[in-house]
Amino acid sequence: MSNSVIVISDPQFTSEVIDASQPVLVYFWASWCGPCRLMSPAIEAVATQYNDRLKVVKMEVDPNPEAVAQCQVEGVPALRLFQQGKVIDATEGAMNQQKLESFLSPHL
Repeated sequence: MSNSVIVISDPQFTSEVIDASQPVLVYFWASWCGPCRLMSPAIEAVATQYNDRLKVVKMEVDPNPEAVAQCQVEGVPALRLFQQGKVIDATEGAMNQQKLESFLSPHL
């Protein structure tokens, strides 16, 4: 992942996601998850493409149980889109870049 995607853990969740002034896409993933590896390039692409109006953060599920529970993540890959500290959209399962952009575009 490049500098566009910020890797965070539970202690940074409030400051990086809840308190953010712009919309934040939280990408939940796991190292053992094949579909997560397939989605990483799409996550990277939207982080670069929308970096002026969207913050993209990446959280590994296993070491971050607090954020996983708070966001009600039941499977990976999972996306939670936050605005002003609240989840405004959510999805689970792999998607290509085109579907990811369609997921984001109504909110940006």
